Amino acid sequence: MRIRDWDRNLKVRLFGEAMMNITFWMFFPFLTIYFTEAFGKQMAGLLLIASQIFAVFANLMGGYCADRFGRKTMMVLSSFGQGLAFLIFAFASSPWLESAALGFVCFTLASVFGSFYWPASQAMVADVVPEKDRSHVFAIFYTSINIAVVIGPILGSIFYVHYRFELLLASAIICMVLGLMLARMTRETAPQNHEAKMVTKGQPKAWYHALTDQFKDYKVIAQDRTFLLFILAGVLVGQTFMQLDLLIPVYIKDSMETASLLNFTLTGEQIFGVILSENGLLVALFTVVVTKWMTKYKERNVFILSSLIYAVSIFIFGQTASVYMFIISMAIFTFAELMTVGIQQNFISKLAPENMRGQYFAAASLRFTLAKTVAPVSITFSLWAGYEITFMGLALLAALSAVMYFVMFQQIDKQNSAKQPIPVNTEA
Repeated sequence: MRIRDWDRNLKVRLFGEAMMNITFWMFFPFLTIYFTEAFGKQMAGLLLIASQIFAVFANLMGGYCADRFGRKTMMVLSSFGQGLAFLIFAFASSPWLESAALGFVCFTLASVFGSFYWPASQAMVADVVPEKDRSHVFAIFYTSINIAVVIGPILGSIFYVHYRFELLLASAIICMVLGLMLARMTRETAPQNHEAKMVTKGQPKAWYHALTDQFKDYKVIAQDRTFLLFILAGVLVGQTFMQLDLLIPVYIKDSMETASLLNFTLTGEQIFGVILSENGLLVALFTVVVTKWMTKYKERNVFILSSLIYAVSIFIFGQTASVYMFIISMAIFTFAELMTVGIQQNFISKLAPENMRGQYFAAASLRFTLAKTVAPVSITFSLWAGYEITFMGLALLAALSAVMYFVMFQQIDKQNSAKQPIPVNTEA
């Protein structure tokens, strides 16, 4: 499906979100350093964890609101909310005012509004794209984000130190422009839902009914055994790719002080920078190609094989101290990542009932949130067991996730054979 054949909603989003993401990644990687210097490492760590917890709840609430009040509505409100948060953050880091505390509050608010935006944006793709093309469209959006991840920090390293106020101000303006574009140039795509009007027999519903309705809907999701297996498998395999900015850089730094690469002498930190750039570059170049390739195979085989390849790559990382082997391991690691980029989003869209897509996408993000919460344990574990055993344990968890995926698809087959089909096709 060519971009020129896309629904207008998606064309507007692709352009606007690309600009917003590039600007965002020009300062986001440096905020941890900013807050650490302002509050100290321990306090900054606690504050960032608290910020993430708020974002988790906002994500779940965002999924509910996307289904009840509409995708466009939530995306427009979220864009303006982020823009306002960044605008205040800019003035909290300006020549007239320097307040790290106010900046952190604004950063948290921006994260919350971003969490409101994400489920609606994913559900909108599922609303307007035919099932056979969804993986491809999700892959293009993923590629756009990763191009921003590659370009943004490079530009940020040049401009952030001396132009933080200007970067934050630019981000605020771009968010608000995106909000205007979404408001004027897109249409609502959510299925008609009378509950969204918040009325019952012509009478307004009490405010607390929204909360009780949300708990009822997420209870339905929690009872979906197939979906729960999907989340559990995602948490297990997530212990590997979450190490990209946790255990892997620490291990590389500890395993070699310097190394030679193409006649250049690099420090451990620089070697990690090389393989991180390798990951971003490969993702930007090959996401669409690999996704198109993977759609030819059964989803069962793609999910299981991706987990096993993750296991192989993380195992190799722990068995070597060679810069060239690190590069090879990262190439294998990235291939495992690309195998499921578009496939897993399309899988969620097929698994979810049409009127609950936003909530399913929000709940599905828990596999990343929970994985990110547990992942730092690997660093502590490595102090006790050593790097080699830790990496072997991570490989074992990835292999176990493959088993979980196998059980999940067995569950799907049983439901289909019992003539209780769910909207998931296990064929290519």
